[in-house]
Amino acid sequence: MNKYEVVIMFYPNIEEEKRVQAFERLKKIIEDNGTVNKVDEWGMRKLAYEIDYFKEAFYYLVEFEAEPDTVNEFSRVSKILDPVMRHMVVRLDK
Repeated sequence: MNKYEVVIMFYPNIEEEKRVQAFERLKKIIEDNGTVNKVDEWGMRKLAYEIDYFKEAFYYLVEFEAEPDTVNEFSRVSKILDPVMRHMVVRLDK
């Protein structure tokens, strides 16, 4: 298994309940075939530039270990979830 880090940005106008549900769904994808090592809830942060007319986003940082297929599934689901503005998965060096 490889070590990864993902930053997930959620739209600021999404209700907390829907945001938490979407985050838990993404976290479950990782936990089904890997392990979540650390979750940091950064909260609302200002964006460097506007995305879809929004100037802020709600951030999560997750460190995890998983197989590449799990990362592909995570990215696929992240792209189709409405509350997710952007995400970026980075493989950490050994």
